Amino acid sequence: MDGLDREILSVLQEDGRATMTEVAQKVGLSLSACHRRFRDLEAAGVIRGFSVDLDLDLLGLPFEALVFVTMQAGDGSSVAAFEDAVAQIPNIVQAHRLFGEPDYQLYVAARSKQHYQELYDQQLSQLPGVQRLTSTLVMKTVVTHHAPL
Repeated sequence: MDGLDREILSVLQEDGRATMTEVAQKVGLSLSACHRRFRDLEAAGVIRGFSVDLDLDLLGLPFEALVFVTMQAGDGSSVAAFEDAVAQIPNIVQAHRLFGEPDYQLYVAARSKQHYQELYDQQLSQLPGVQRLTSTLVMKTVVTHHAPL
């Protein structure tokens, strides 16, 4: 990957709906050269797909919490059971396995404080293999998606 590839990625990170013509113009390439580089980046797995950045407030999910999870055990079956269960809860917007402690960080979106409490009591605390949950509330999102290019 070279500087032009990074420029293409930067343009797409800023505007995922940009046409290939617009991307080519912004990075100073012909349309065919830009399209070839784009396909190569996709084939290499650098570009995994495109998604939509949703406004959780407008979707009725303004209550955001980070939940730190400490597991009872770190064996393969416990990790797999936990991760499979996490993937089934729609209100978990993101989940990250961490080095050290805690073991996981979950980003949870809820309709209200009451709704979050219900999620916590009925689903999060019941996840397999959990020893301890610690929550903190999101005050403000400063950076959503940053391209580290």
